[in-house]
Amino acid sequence: MAGRFRGLFKVFRGKKGPAAAPAQQPEELEQFQPQQDDAALDRTQEQDRAHGHFRRRTAQMFRKFIRIRRGKTSTTATEGTAEPDSGLTELQAEPGVSTDSPECSEDSDSPMNDHTAKTLMDVAGTEDMAITNTDTRETQGIANPDTTPTPTGIHAPELDFFEESAVSPQQQVPAMVRNIHQRLGFHVTVDARLPINLLRLAEEHPADVVLTLLRCAPSCDRAATMMWRLIGLSASTLEKVLPTLLCVMEDWPLHSMSTSDGDDTPVLALAATLALWVIVQVPRCHEAMNLYSSRIFVALLSHVVITTQQTPEEVDHFWRACREEHGLPTNPNRFAVQAMKALLCQLRCDNEVVAVERKRGWDTLLCADTQHYAVGLLAREMRQILMPLCSRITLHLLRLLSREEPRWDLPFLAFLVEVLECLDLRECGDSVLEMMSRYLLSECRQRCRLALRGLVVLSKDPAMARRMGSLSQRLVELLDDADGEVVRMSLSVFMNVLENKDILVSSTTAPKLAEALLPLFANDNSHVQLLSIHLFSKVMELVVEEGKKPLKTIVNQSLYPLLIYGDDENWRVAKASRETLICAAKFLKRTDLEQLLKKDQRLKFAECLLAADRSRAAERLHQALPFVGSPQESLREAAARFMATARVLLRGQKEELQVLSEALQALRRDDSPSQTNIVVQEIFNKRAAELRSSAGSEPESL
Repeated sequence: MAGRFRGLFKVFRGKKGPAAAPAQQPEELEQFQPQQDDAALDRTQEQDRAHGHFRRRTAQMFRKFIRIRRGKTSTTATEGTAEPDSGLTELQAEPGVSTDSPECSEDSDSPMNDHTAKTLMDVAGTEDMAITNTDTRETQGIANPDTTPTPTGIHAPELDFFEESAVSPQQQVPAMVRNIHQRLGFHVTVDARLPINLLRLAEEHPADVVLTLLRCAPSCDRAATMMWRLIGLSASTLEKVLPTLLCVMEDWPLHSMSTSDGDDTPVLALAATLALWVIVQVPRCHEAMNLYSSRIFVALLSHVVITTQQTPEEVDHFWRACREEHGLPTNPNRFAVQAMKALLCQLRCDNEVVAVERKRGWDTLLCADTQHYAVGLLAREMRQILMPLCSRITLHLLRLLSREEPRWDLPFLAFLVEVLECLDLRECGDSVLEMMSRYLLSECRQRCRLALRGLVVLSKDPAMARRMGSLSQRLVELLDDADGEVVRMSLSVFMNVLENKDILVSSTTAPKLAEALLPLFANDNSHVQLLSIHLFSKVMELVVEEGKKPLKTIVNQSLYPLLIYGDDENWRVAKASRETLICAAKFLKRTDLEQLLKKDQRLKFAECLLAADRSRAAERLHQALPFVGSPQESLREAAARFMATARVLLRGQKEELQVLSEALQALRRDDSPSQTNIVVQEIFNKRAAELRSSAGSEPESL
């Protein structure tokens, strides 16, 4: 009896393997016989029709036999008229029922059925799905268990069951998905309509399909792998499925949303990442992946960042099971990096992936302390050929960064800053400026530095520059920072803003900014030095009328340092100092001094300036003392000349002896004094001796 049953089953499937019954052998041999005459051909066609009738009768007997075995109490017409969505009802067919029979072979709604069915059969016939490590090209298998699961007594819900129940057709979808998953998990012949049914379900009810499949197979077993791959083979289906899959990935670590049957069991975001990894291996998924590539990239980047810094216990347990089952990397962050590489390779960025690897960027990405450096490197590589993608990625990152309490934001901020120059600020400029303004106040040095980098770019845009007035106080504070790069970027923001003709310096900002700039004239970084001198000139030029009076005192203090820096060995600094000195004379409305400077009579300028205010000669000399110890000989000599000019004006001042003593100490520290330096030392020595002698004869005057 068992043999007869197996024979019926083989006939129904239409298999013609080597173990076929003898009765089938003539049918197979007829393919190799010579061409026949018309009569013989007619006989052959009659034989074919007979065989066809025999198969149909056998199939009907087989279905009746199955129903009898299962003890069905109701019957369903096998050749009834189908509704427009009749393909979905095939999900309730008995396991093992093939579509070779005429009742199931026609499908007017889906012309691609044969091809899609064949595709699934190819996928279902694959025992393993390979996961390729993009670094080593080694294969890590998502393999089937060695043992083949045996069918259980649980069967798919029948069509008449749904008709008799009170649930709506949409509420049946999760049960259908579970049915498909169960049937694909058995190593038995499956209905060739399953691919069509799954794709229809996924297109019409993507959320139900995705969530149900993630719940019943979170670690992506063999059957789930085939289902995800099938979805990846259909571009239209994948476009419908990806948004839900991405929603799960973005809702770290658990996503909770009910399906149509009321199931609200939380789904792990990492399970969706595993499913996406399976899909991204499908060669035909390029178009849909391109459509959602920005969101996919951000979701994968989030998983890398989050799992590197913090992995919840439930995620750790889940990943341990996945690792043991599929031979995946030890840590989920390394797996997310592999998925990101696979995505970039799908987008034809193989060279960029290799470039990041060559600079050890991928390893750096797996370390919490250096992630932001790696993300910045990745952004620089990507923006060269994927600028549209980078722009879309930035918009998604802005939404993440706009949260009131952003988590793991430093790497996202690093990516945003790297691609900022290539963005259309008309679309996102306001959001970016708000973001950078907030991070500028951060106590975290890295976040503050990145915010400054972003503001340097934004300040080049006139519309953005006009909105940065509220940042001036914070930027002035940063000019006193010990980090030279922070100071340089703060100066650059101010300079870019003041390049706009419509922007003036307020009466409150001008004196604070000018006072903060004076010490920077002597900065060791020539770029900072040059920027500070240029910015000082801008402040004098653009200060509002009511701010000029409080600014005059600070401008007076800048005259002697600017005079000495006019001899700087760096010709850019020397030129900027001379031009700013002329601007200062003009600001003070000293036409006489302005004319002397234009004629390059700077020594005469010093004499006139000292003569105008003899009481401040000692103060001026104190300003020159630091330059005596300058590593530049030209500055040391300029300081000595100025001190020699001021010596006469010091006579009779109360602190003359003290000032001369300090000047001599400074001059003697010069290892290679110039002739001017030696002359000044002799003059100061002589005058100091006179003062000491006078003090010894008249002690009461001291």
